[in-house]
Amino acid sequence: MIIAIANQKGGVGKTTTAINLSAACAMQNRKVLLIDLDPQSNSSISFLNPESINGTIYEMLTESEKDWRKFVYETQFENLDLIPSKISLAKLEARLIGDFDAAFRLRDRIAGILQHYDIVFLDTPPTLGILTVNALVAATHVLIPVQASYFALEGTEDLLETIEKVKVRSNPALRLMGVLITLYDKRTTLSKDVENQIRSVFGERAFKTVITRSVRLEESPAHKETIFTYAPDSSGAAEYMQLSKEVLNRA
Repeated sequence: MIIAIANQKGGVGKTTTAINLSAACAMQNRKVLLIDLDPQSNSSISFLNPESINGTIYEMLTESEKDWRKFVYETQFENLDLIPSKISLAKLEARLIGDFDAAFRLRDRIAGILQHYDIVFLDTPPTLGILTVNALVAATHVLIPVQASYFALEGTEDLLETIEKVKVRSNPALRLMGVLITLYDKRTTLSKDVENQIRSVFGERAFKTVITRSVRLEESPAHKETIFTYAPDSSGAAEYMQLSKEVLNRA
């Protein structure tokens, strides 16, 4: 199972979800690989010291003669491995312009990896460029984080349209796993109204689990920890564990 975590809108909790959902699934005895496809590399630096990273997803996608194992790093989390990124990944789109297989590069490169993992998570950048398209072509499922804010669904229509195009042209098996409401503030009427709006649009495709706004969730990456090691008794830890169970049940 390959899950692309995607939304071209920034600040919706994509990387927070990628980090903590990956860890939660690993805690349930699943062998998990997280691939950082965002040039900002926030998922990568949440687990690794940047100075320790010698090979990244950029080299993996552009140097096909190299064994994929050279780009996989163990994290401090049992059952969780990472293929990191660096800012050099931003050059990929220019590098692949004109290549007939540009959209299939990731799918082809990870084909030999899949037998070693139960779940592969793809953390995508906040754009609908070649990196996100590569993720959608390679994925079996898409998970869309949506912030509980006034403009929550802005841009989601474009993403859904892109998903449908990918299904028609490149990846007929791609499925929308679900929409995840993030940065939810229980104290405000706005968050409740947005939740109702999202559930009315997506119905059962909206996850029951809601990720509430949390200082602990925001702090944990700075300490190179997941929420489960940084604040194991927090609401964020409970919510991401519950989300992981929903994800595994929907697989």
